[in-house]
Amino acid sequence: MEKWPLGVFASIDAGLGVRLEVAHELGIPTLHLHAPSAARRTAEAAAEFQKRLDDYDLTVTAVFGGFEGESYADISTVARTVGLVPPETRSARLAEMKEIADFAAKLSVPVVALHLGCIEENRDSTPYREIVNLTQDLCGHCAGNSQALHLETGQETSDGLLAFLGDVDRDNLFVNFDPANMILYGTGDPIPALQQVGAYVRSVHCKDGCWSNSPGVDWGQEVALGTGDVNFAEFLRTLNQIGYAGPLTIEREIPQQPERQRTEIGNAVKLLQGLRAELA
Repeated sequence: MEKWPLGVFASIDAGLGVRLEVAHELGIPTLHLHAPSAARRTAEAAAEFQKRLDDYDLTVTAVFGGFEGESYADISTVARTVGLVPPETRSARLAEMKEIADFAAKLSVPVVALHLGCIEENRDSTPYREIVNLTQDLCGHCAGNSQALHLETGQETSDGLLAFLGDVDRDNLFVNFDPANMILYGTGDPIPALQQVGAYVRSVHCKDGCWSNSPGVDWGQEVALGTGDVNFAEFLRTLNQIGYAGPLTIEREIPQQPERQRTEIGNAVKLLQGLRAELA
């Protein structure tokens, strides 16, 4: 596979990302796949989906977990509802994430990923240690499938993420770096953050956003790639510096407006192709 192949975020049945037909039409060879509902995680469903992938000459490079009841309405809602951190849903979601990893194995996908949630900052606290232990458990399950686990950035600072990765201390735990999330959550400038955690970065999302007037308090605004506060030329230069050669996966989820979504992703493809030609 060439350096920095383009990718796009898609789903089987959740209506997120783009349709496979659009990815194929735009000449995008790789996907990050939002995991399907439990009823669609069978061997039969995996085989059916694999045939569609083969028909469109698409390769899934990571399967992302997501859970019923999650909401990204604002930062405080994310803290209450997203990922494996909320205690009231933790046990069921951990079990579901393991099922998602097993589904990814049916597709021969070597990476599963998720937003872990808003992790307690006090490394000596019981809640923090619980999430460390839980992540070690999930890493062990993924290792049994010969898979890596990628944690998507955004809800923590780069300092906090590095500390957490060190405390979990598993050799199949890595980072899916999303520069826009650093801006949307107000957790740090994405370029220095990428430099800091670069040794762990094994996948990326190409997404853009604008800072809020109160970073870390109010949610920033996601915008079309190339129109926000992420400097993508500098982002790719930094990816070059850290030795990242994997897919550049475009994430733009506006499924209520499919034509606009297709246009914006098409524009993102052109922008990234141009930068790749200059910098790869």
